[in-house]
Amino acid sequence: MNIIADQSVIEAVVLEAEDPAAAAAFYEAAFGLGDRLRVRESATATSGFRGFILSLVVAQPGTVDSLIGTAVAAGASVLTPAKKSFWGYGGVVQAPDGAIWKIATSAKKDTGPFTREIQDFVVLLGVEDVKATKRFYVDRGLRVGKSFGSKYVEFDTAPSTVKLALYGRRAAAKDAGVSAEGSGSHRLALTGGVGAFTDPDGFAWEAADA
Repeated sequence: MNIIADQSVIEAVVLEAEDPAAAAAFYEAAFGLGDRLRVRESATATSGFRGFILSLVVAQPGTVDSLIGTAVAAGASVLTPAKKSFWGYGGVVQAPDGAIWKIATSAKKDTGPFTREIQDFVVLLGVEDVKATKRFYVDRGLRVGKSFGSKYVEFDTAPSTVKLALYGRRAAAKDAGVSAEGSGSHRLALTGGVGAFTDPDGFAWEAADA
């Protein structure tokens, strides 16, 4: 199966919440992602780590602080306070619906007035076997952009589209500052140009809207 060149791998991220109106209001106030993020109702059982992190990559620390600030003001809880690291600067919050968000930049200091522009929106799936899941997606037409053995994979996507990456489940949970234990529904669906299926870790994909 090949992906048509002008199709996005991920057209939209769909989060499922018991109160979709409240969740949608939170995300508009916190991040303003527009139609790249959708919310729908679901009461399917879920507990603990849901196996994914949604990551917003920005230009500089001031933007990280701004986005974390609006998320907390709208009701998010802080899992990892924003701080400098070897890789740059970032922090992790958990939305009221339970989804985990990492906001980060490779820059360690501001170089000018910050904006709230989001450079990359990345869906990071925490999977049991990175190599096996990588093969699964490659067989469905995705092209690998970056790969670090059994540790991390990022697929090649068109500019300004939602990116897809794979990380080991325990490593992803550690990065988020939570226990890797969890069960039940992911409460996540991805829509795009790769068709409808469920991957080896139970993440659901749906066909893009006609």
